[in-house]
Amino acid sequence: MLPAPCYVLSDAHLGAAPADVERDLLGLLRSLPGDARSLVINGDLFDFWFEWRHAVPRAGVRVLGELARIRESGIPVLWIAGNHDCWGGGVLRDDLGLDYHVGPWRGLAGGWDTLIEHGDGLREKEDAPYRKLRTVLRHPWCVTLFRWLHPDLGTWIALRSSHTSRNMRPRDGGEGLRRVAHERLGSPASPELLIFGHSHVSTLERVGRGTFANPGAFMDAPTFLRIVPERVELRRWSAEGSTVEGAIERAP
Repeated sequence: MLPAPCYVLSDAHLGAAPADVERDLLGLLRSLPGDARSLVINGDLFDFWFEWRHAVPRAGVRVLGELARIRESGIPVLWIAGNHDCWGGGVLRDDLGLDYHVGPWRGLAGGWDTLIEHGDGLREKEDAPYRKLRTVLRHPWCVTLFRWLHPDLGTWIALRSSHTSRNMRPRDGGEGLRRVAHERLGSPASPELLIFGHSHVSTLERVGRGTFANPGAFMDAPTFLRIVPERVELRRWSAEGSTVEGAIERAP
């Protein structure tokens, strides 16, 4: 269970994003104690994350420190693996105390029956080649071989093959993932709230009696979700405080 208020952010792509993205993210994270009671990172916090035996990538190290501080303050932190940071392990779980989760997560978030998934590979036709590649890249043999590379070389290769850029959005403008969300929310066992990331398209809409939300890419704009039992809000962070950009009340 993720108690309310539950904050959700996605797709900061630290390591590829400009320096102001990390600055804004640090500001948001430092503002959470005192209001937030849980935090969800819905994938791709880093443009590349990998854990060697004695090393991890340097990018975003201050953000890792803030996440550890948040966790030590008693706020649970759920990290859903994305397609850029799906190789997490003991550093995130054991050293930082985060709940690092590969695959979809379902449970109570902010008082809502919620399904959270990063969103990569969900489009039936468009993502078919990627799903095959993902199987190879996440195979234990491939992970073991990559671990034999020097961290500097491994990070260099990964960052130059990620093709991440500012304002990166799918060619369909997020419509493919939106269709997936509508199908999921139309099923008999659908959750009250379905949250995707990945598309870099912020979304908050009612679908039947359910709600589909995407916090958008923190890399592109400092937006996030704030979930309380009464409503889901799409908010934008600034140094002066966050502002509400949209909200959906819970269906009666």
